[in-house]
Amino acid sequence: MHHDSSSPVTRLLAESLAGHVSRRDILKRASALGLSAPVVGILLSAQSRGALAQDATPAGESGGVGSTITVPEGLPTDLGGASITVIFGADGPSTPWEEAAIAKFTEATGINVTLTVGPTSATERLALYQQLLAAQATDADAMMIDIIWPGILAAHAVDLSEAIGWQDGDYFERLVENNTVNGVLVGIPWYTDAGLLYYRTDLLEKHGFEGPPVTWTELEEMATAIQEAERADNPDFQGYVWQGAAYEGLTCDGLEWQFSNGGGTIVEPDGAVSVNNPQAISMFERARGWVGTISPQGVTTYMEEEARGVWQAGNAAFMRNWPYAYAPGQEEGSAIQGAFDVTQIPMGDGDGATHAATLGGWQVMVSRYSQNQPAAIAWAQYLTSRELQKSYAVELSRLPTIPSLYEDADVLEANPFFERLLPVFEGGSVARPSTVTADLYNQVSTAYFTALNEILTGQAADAAARVEQLAQQLDGIVSQL
Repeated sequence: MHHDSSSPVTRLLAESLAGHVSRRDILKRASALGLSAPVVGILLSAQSRGALAQDATPAGESGGVGSTITVPEGLPTDLGGASITVIFGADGPSTPWEEAAIAKFTEATGINVTLTVGPTSATERLALYQQLLAAQATDADAMMIDIIWPGILAAHAVDLSEAIGWQDGDYFERLVENNTVNGVLVGIPWYTDAGLLYYRTDLLEKHGFEGPPVTWTELEEMATAIQEAERADNPDFQGYVWQGAAYEGLTCDGLEWQFSNGGGTIVEPDGAVSVNNPQAISMFERARGWVGTISPQGVTTYMEEEARGVWQAGNAAFMRNWPYAYAPGQEEGSAIQGAFDVTQIPMGDGDGATHAATLGGWQVMVSRYSQNQPAAIAWAQYLTSRELQKSYAVELSRLPTIPSLYEDADVLEANPFFERLLPVFEGGSVARPSTVTADLYNQVSTAYFTALNEILTGQAADAAARVEQLAQQLDGIVSQL
């Protein structure tokens, strides 16, 4: 593996990956270099896991983990002996599947891949990437990046515009748009996510409702009726739970409220701020009306897991959450096993009202500082290919970024609810304004979720006045672009 002798960060990373330096030396040298805690964490992780991929016995045999992986045709076979380092997140795919994918890639291409993990926290992982990329570290060849990072990391990325088309595969258009900054495709979409409405099929039937709500008004009516009836036996029962705490999750929920009522996308692609309009304000006021009525008073402190805890205990009729909450709800012992389903987020009644689902998910980026770019690009193409995404969906229930896989028989056998997600991604999906706001996105999101939480909790009694103040804040942030 080639190392950039001018970068002490790169040299230390390379030695850690090779296992040539002790934990004590890592800590000592990292301290001398003034490296941040996330970077120190990955150096220690690299030291302990660096050789894992190469030393592992080939996985994917005898129907085990990775057995569904088919190596796609068309990968380069003239790069044998090249070595790349790829960074995943601690909350990424399971290690056995990763090892199986790497083993099959190396067998097919001759390219050696060293896998290391980043911090669990996405915020810390971004800080790690920024420090490594600022140092132009040559040993971080490819990495998984969050859907809200392309604008932040674009300056350090190889343009993958040509690489994405190698299989003539169609990816969800909104994901490709999200990942494209000034004409550069920063990352190939790997797996995705979107906000969903979970609903209790048994309770809708019990209380005379023929299907899930299509509009927010219908959700309010159903949640009110079911909550009132169920509280006779269960005083803890709630109509609707969601994410109301002051954090990124509220930006996701709030964007769905706003977009579903024709109120814009916070900051439009042309940089125009779009929060101070009647459709957005009326939805924020409507959501405030849920607090303490169909939603618990404490919903303004809920993140994803708090909402899921209430829902999975059988104490809610409806929940807004991500697809990850489906599998645990259907596990043996779950109070709601076999008694719920998912549908699109409801729509409002304003001009331009539509279904809405905030996009999440991860992409594969190649560093422009990589000394082995062809090999790193081949890895990105392999991991995001139709074949690997299919395996990922079948074995780990990850949502593909290629629409045709939502109609694949094997994928649907493993994940029947995927069939109902295609309209979500093709219709009402909406990206957070991270591409247009680039490295200022975090400021935009913090201003937005802070204002919404103040409206929800009643700290800002006048929603319209608080939204006007928010718009001024956002104008000030966007003016720095």
